[in-house]
Amino acid sequence: MGAVSRSLRVLGIDPGLTRCGIGVVDVAPDRTATLVHVGVARSAPTDPIEKRLAAIAAGIRSVLSTHDPQVVAVERVFAQNNRHSVMGTAQASGIALLLAAEHGIPAATHTPSEVKAAITGYGSADKLQVQTMVARVLRLAELPQPADAADALAIALCHAWRGGAASPSSETALTPAQRAWRDAEKRRGPLPRVARTHVRSGA
Repeated sequence: MGAVSRSLRVLGIDPGLTRCGIGVVDVAPDRTATLVHVGVARSAPTDPIEKRLAAIAAGIRSVLSTHDPQVVAVERVFAQNNRHSVMGTAQASGIALLLAAEHGIPAATHTPSEVKAAITGYGSADKLQVQTMVARVLRLAELPQPADAADALAIALCHAWRGGAASPSSETALTPAQRAWRDAEKRRGPLPRVARTHVRSGA
């Protein structure tokens, strides 16, 4: 009897100091995916930086303990005009990577363009396109909200599809998202409604 194929559980992190998106998905070798958890870790802008980082860390640590992911994928910080915003994002990213190391879990980073290309087939896709594809891939009736949570799920899917779990028949095989996006563009069906209940705030 051959070995049983197993899904890969990925924790995706969209780092942010005020809102840090957290999403967990199970991705099978055939690239199909299932939602496990989606939420946002928050910190108050009025709190001192050490308390804010502790709040973000607590949210991520809770998900690590509860859902036991096999790998952590974090969006890679890139330069923006707002230096203050970049600093907070970098700090939250560092917290996520540190917690992965503390739990003995491998970690990887992906650029926003890599994530968008993996999810939609288009590296310059907008947030609504990413949210729509995440909802379709995970078979959700509504768009995951807020955008930070949807981005976290997209990062997790991106990592799995870029080699973490997928075993495509060829290097040029389209991901399910890319095929779904192509088909959806042909059909131009209605978008899912905006979700209000999928996201759990805090740890």
